[in-house]
Parts: sequence; C-alpha cells; structure tokens
Amino acid sequence: MPHEGYRNLRLKIIATTLTFSLIPLFVLGASIYYQFHQSYSSKIHENLRAMAENRRHALDLFFDERISQLTTVAYTMTFDRVTAPGTLERLYDLIQSRSKYYVDLGVIDENGEHVAYCGPYKLKGLNYRDTDWFQSVIARGTYISDVFLGFRKVPHFIIAVARREDDHTWVLRATINTDLFEAMVRAAQTGRKGDAFLLNRDFVYQTAPRFHGGLLEKNTSLQLPMFMGTRLIEHAMEGRRLLVAATWLENKEWLLVVEQDPGEELLPLFRTRHLTIGLMTAGVIAVVFGTVLVSQLMIRQLIRADREKAELDANLMQSAKLAAVGKLAAGIAHEINNPLAVIREKAGWIRDLLEEEDIQSSDNFAEFADAVEKIEAHVERARTVTHRLLGFARRMEPVEEEVDLHRVLDETIAFLENEARHRNIAIHKEYMADEPTIISDSSQLQQVFLNIINNAIDAVEQDGDIWVRTHRDGKKNSITVEIADNGPGIPPEHLSKIFDPFFTTKRTGSGTGLGLSISYSIVKKLGGEIVVKSNRPKGAVFTLSFPARQGAD
Repeated sequence: MPHEGYRNLRLKIIATTLTFSLIPLFVLGASIYYQFHQSYSSKIHENLRAMAENRRHALDLFFDERISQLTTVAYTMTFDRVTAPGTLERLYDLIQSRSKYYVDLGVIDENGEHVAYCGPYKLKGLNYRDTDWFQSVIARGTYISDVFLGFRKVPHFIIAVARREDDHTWVLRATINTDLFEAMVRAAQTGRKGDAFLLNRDFVYQTAPRFHGGLLEKNTSLQLPMFMGTRLIEHAMEGRRLLVAATWLENKEWLLVVEQDPGEELLPLFRTRHLTIGLMTAGVIAVVFGTVLVSQLMIRQLIRADREKAELDANLMQSAKLAAVGKLAAGIAHEINNPLAVIREKAGWIRDLLEEEDIQSSDNFAEFADAVEKIEAHVERARTVTHRLLGFARRMEPVEEEVDLHRVLDETIAFLENEARHRNIAIHKEYMADEPTIISDSSQLQQVFLNIINNAIDAVEQDGDIWVRTHRDGKKNSITVEIADNGPGIPPEHLSKIFDPFFTTKRTGSGTGLGLSISYSIVKKLGGEIVVKSNRPKGAVFTLSFPARQGAD
C-alpha cells in the first residue's frame, strides 16, 4: 500500500474512533449536566418556597401572639384599674420580661383621648379621635397598622385591641419594636445578594430592603395582586436576574418578598460544570492522544505485516523459481544420460575392437587403450553426478527402509566436496565404529544433511573446518549426528528463529530461509530431534537424533 494510502487509512481510523468515542462522551456529559441542573434548580426553588412559607408562618404567629397578649391584658383589667397610676408601668414591665418586642403601651378612651401611657415618648393627652387607626379598631375590635410616622415622627407600627366595658369602649395600644421585627424578616435573607422585605397593599416598603429603595418608599418593579399560597417568579432588577418567592400574610395584608440570586445559589453547580468540563476536556485529550497513538501503532503493524507479506511473496516466488530450476536440472540430467549411454556403448565397442590382433600390433595401441579408459572413467563420473542430481530433484513419497547413516552422509559429503575444496574447507568424518542403521527415508535424510552441511560451508566461507560425527546414545536408544563448524557462530537473538520459515541471515539472493525450516519439518516427521547450539564466535553445532533400529547392537 502506498504511503498516501496508509495516511488516509490512519485518518479514517482516527476519525471513526473519535466519532464513536467523543459523541457518546459529549451526549453523556450533557445529559448528566442537564439532569443535575434541573434537579439542583428544582431544589433551589423548593428551598426558597419553603423559606418564604416558614417566614410567613413565623410573622403570622408573631401577630397572633401580640394580639393574644394585648387581648388578655385588656380583658383582665377594668378601665379604672388600667388607668390608675403605676398600673400600666407594671403591666409594661411584666410584658417586657417575657417579650422585648414592645416599645410602649397606651390606653385611649372612647373619645380618642390618650389617658394613660408608658413609654419613651410624651404622648399622654394626645387625641386620636380623627385618625384612621382609631376608627378602625373601634369598628373591628383589633387592628394592625401599616408602618407610619404619626405624632412621634418616627417610623413605627401599632397593634391595638378595643374592649367594650359596660356602656363605653376603651383601647389598649402597643407600639412594636421595628428593629426586632425587621430582624425577623431579614432572617429569610440568604447569601451575599439575597434580600427579604415586606410591602403593604400599596406596595410601600414596611421593612427596609437590603439593596434597593428605603423604608416607606414605593416599590415599582414588583406589584402583585392578592393571591393564595406562594408564588415563585423571576424578574430583573437593576440589571440583576432574581428569583423571587412572594406570599401574603394572613393577619395583615402585607406581601412578604424573599429574593435570591440564582447565580449565587447555583455557584456549586457552576463549579461542578467547570469541573465536568475540565474532566471532559482531559478525557477528550486522553481519547485523542490514545487514538492517535493506537492508530499509529496499528498502521506500523500493518506496514510491518505488508512488508513481511511482500517478503513472503518474494520468497515464495523464489521457491517456485528454485522448484522450476530443480525440474529443469532434472530434465537436463535426464537428457545428458542419453548421450552418456551412447558414449559408454561406443567406448565399449572401441574396447572390443582393441582386442583384435591387427590393432594390438599398432604402434598407437597403448594410447588407444588409455583414451578408452579415460572416456569410460569420465562417463562414469558424469553418470554419477547426473544420478545424484536426479535423486535429489526427484520428488518421492516418504519410504520406510533400513538406512545406513554413514552411507547417506558419505553420499551427501561427496555431493558437496568440490564446493568445499574450492573454498579450502576440510570436512572431517568422525564416525562411530559400528554401522548406524535406522528405519527412515534415505532421500529425505540426504536433503536434511545437504541443507545443514551446505549452511556450514556458507558460514565458514573460506579456510575452515567442518566436522561430521556420529555416536550412539544407549540411554535413549538413538543415533546422534553432529555437524559442527568453526565459523562465526549464530547470534543469540537469532537462535529462537533459526528454524522459522524464510528466516535467513544471508545476503539477498543467497538464500531463501527455507532450508533449515524444511529440515526441521523432515526430522520431526521422521521421528527425530534437531537442536542447535552456538559457541559464538567459535562456530555452531547442529545435533540430530534418530531412533535406532530395534535389535541393533
């Protein structure tokens, strides 16, 4: 595959892997964040609603308690007794010992005259006949005012209770401590940007807001009609987005407003979002890095596999060429045998002619006889070579027969002795004394020995020695053949691969890497064992073991 093809394949692998990795990651992250955001927002809304309702209940309870206290005092005292000197002061001290919410107490008769007073202001003698609050308390029996200035010119609100005694009515009035009351409202504020305040029906502030407007000023941004329960709304004020819980009090037509900044409350969620984005970014980087790295490794493996395949194809082609050369050599040997037979026959005819007396008396008889002997000798030599070539090239099925290992080794060495002689390599035979006979296939054994000895010659190259030894292993009842050389030996990293197909350390074109692999397969098929040891740099030793023939001595 061209380099452009590998690059395109790598890009496709990266794109596909990232698509199927990142899209689910983003979808999962977005889904988790959305669900978490919805749950967290819902929780914030519920908390704000609960806070507003709890504060409304607390304020309604506050008004109920104050009205109950004043009603109890009014209906346990007569007008004459409550207006007697010192009585109102004792009542004030008693109430203040239980509650610090009162600023003063006063008694007003049915004509609006302030007849008794206990407090920090000089209000005794003032007349409230024409004031709205006095008219309301006489008509209703109880009254809670809005915050107003009044005669004292200080913002305050009052709670008044009217008692009908015999044929006249009088009023017990108390002024509430606005600081403590506002503290109750401010308890609903949350965070640095939260706020809580009260508005009357005209949307005038009854408690001071935290950020916008002031006490007794009118709120123009949040005006809601009367409603039951609690409402949650979102609105903007002075550029801020606010979440508001609003609810009307039961004892007084005041609107309790609790404001909350969603951004402040959602800050943990935003931190979680940032953490999620950070983790997802790290995950994306890890996925991208891993994908690029893995794809690069895959492409490298693919390139290596393609190269090995190309080498395998080339070696197979070379093997096919060698097979074709073997067949061609066998054909040539067969064709050579025919003229050799004719030459041998004619040489025999000439020898017969030399037996005649007239030829024997010839002066050249000796030369004729010597020429015939040389012709016959060289014909025999050529016939031996062609027969060996035919025997090696001929493909035969395995045959079990009694095989003399020495004879097979001698024939193999004879086949290679010319090559060894040209390289000045001596082949030493160190055979065992008795005849090593085994049951095997002589043709395949010869191929094994030929491959190993030929490799030894190539390893020695020039001016060296090769030893061929045989001996009997009585313990294993086997015949062992050792083929050793004094070449450079085999590197340790090559020993584990020496019998692998197409593994070779020879120059390109000098070997196919099939010889030792084929030899290993043949030896195993024949029931033998083959091992190799390297005494680098002093050569290598191939040891072959074959089961001895049963009954052999």
